[in-house]
Amino acid sequence: MDIKIEDKTILVTGAAGFIGGALCRKLIETFNNILVVGIDSMNDYYDVRLKEERLRMLEGRSSFVFKRGNIADKSFVDSTFAEYKPDIVVNLAAQAGVRYSITNPDSYIESNIIGFYNILEACRHTPGLEHLVFASSSSVYGSNRKIPYSTDDKVDNPVSLYAATKKSNELMAHAYAKLYDIPSTGLRFFTVYGPLGRPDMAYFGFTDKLRAGKTIQIFNYGNCRRDFTYVDDVVECVVRIIRKAPDKKTGEDGLPIPPYYIYNVGNNSSENLLDFVTILQEELVRAGVLPLDYDFESHKQLMPMQPGDVPVTYADVEPLMRDFGFKPSTSLRDGIRAFAEWYAKFYSI
Repeated sequence: MDIKIEDKTILVTGAAGFIGGALCRKLIETFNNILVVGIDSMNDYYDVRLKEERLRMLEGRSSFVFKRGNIADKSFVDSTFAEYKPDIVVNLAAQAGVRYSITNPDSYIESNIIGFYNILEACRHTPGLEHLVFASSSSVYGSNRKIPYSTDDKVDNPVSLYAATKKSNELMAHAYAKLYDIPSTGLRFFTVYGPLGRPDMAYFGFTDKLRAGKTIQIFNYGNCRRDFTYVDDVVECVVRIIRKAPDKKTGEDGLPIPPYYIYNVGNNSSENLLDFVTILQEELVRAGVLPLDYDFESHKQLMPMQPGDVPVTYADVEPLMRDFGFKPSTSLRDGIRAFAEWYAKFYSI
């Protein structure tokens, strides 16, 4: 079902987040006569200055409204939906991070389970809602050995609580799609990176540590591969997906066939972690973040695999290509270069 975005109200949760902030900017710069309602709790899981900067880039735009609040607060969610009556909802709010879920599980249940339930309930009670798009994660593939990962694969072996909450989101959304005929699309994001990103991600955390003269830890002795996906490519995918909701159909039992679909959003290439570190080093020097004579070897430490990690991520994006004629394609070199240049400017190096 094709959706016309113009003249619509789009509610984006996690609007001060990495993907959320970039999506809000893309929407209001691309489409006329829309209202983007952004929700974010502005928690301090990482440096709030980054969230404030993303919001600053949206300030003063008549097509953007910001509401500070936690999606785990049902009354806040319900009142926001009642006030703005969104046509489209994009749920990007979540407690992110695999390792953090091992030490702080409560925040994952609050945001990713209770919060998402509140969003689903609010969608259920919003007449005329055209599309719910929600963030899942490549983490749901867990200990799967078959690569590239396909959305046809079973995902019953999560290796972290974070992954389990994201799998739960997919199941909950499927149930609501079936029960209440809510067109819903889940997006399994693969290692999203780029300017204004999250400091808990490896590329950003490594940069902070190297700049401070600290040692970076490379897990599984460098024998990891990741499908790195540049943020602008991800946002382009999300915008295209927003505009095409799963069709509503009725089954032989007279009940709705769930208007529900899942896509991988990845670069369709798996990069070796040591190669990634080499590119990062080169681009940080090029951008002036680190000096030409920086001794990288003395600041690297190879470590065993961490609990919750997986050795490989690799996205099969054939369905994305088939349905939307687009797939992420920014090279790791180009993406890391853009990050390094942004980092140098943001931190006034």
